[in-house]
Amino acid sequence: MKVSLRSTYGIMAAVDLAMHSGLLPVQAKSIAKRQGIPARFLEQVLHAMKKAGLVSSQRGAQGGYVLSKKPTELSIAEVLEALDGPFLTGNGSNGRPPFQRMTKSELLLAKVWERVQEAERHVLEAITIDELAGKQRVLDQQRTLMYHI
Repeated sequence: MKVSLRSTYGIMAAVDLAMHSGLLPVQAKSIAKRQGIPARFLEQVLHAMKKAGLVSSQRGAQGGYVLSKKPTELSIAEVLEALDGPFLTGNGSNGRPPFQRMTKSELLLAKVWERVQEAERHVLEAITIDELAGKQRVLDQQRTLMYHI
C-alpha cells in the first residue's frame, strides 16, 4: 500500500489537533512547526480535510482548526479517503472493462488481492486518531527524557 505525503501530513495534522484541542482552535502554522510540515502544503491539506468534513475552521486572530469529530471516532481510513480518494475496490480486472478477457494470473490472483485490500481497509478503519495521539504523547515523553540524561 502506498500512502501519499499529503495523507501522511493529514494524519499528522489530525493527531496534532487531537493532542492540542482545547478551548481555542489550533493555528495551521503551529501545527506545521510542531510536525515539521511545510506551512503552505499543510494549508492545502487542511482545506481538503475541511471540505471532507473532518475539520472545521475559524477565521480571525484566535482562529485555526479543530477536528469535526471526536478523535476516538475518526479513523485513519477516513483521513486517507478524504485526501487520496476512495480505496480501490479490487475486481481483478486492472481497470479493464469486464467484457475483456482476463489473463490466467489475473483470474488466479484476483480474489487474493481483494482479500489484501479488505484486510488493509479493516486495519486502517480500526486505528483511530486518538490512538495515534496517545502513542505520540508517549514518544514525546521518551524524547524529552532522553534529552535530560
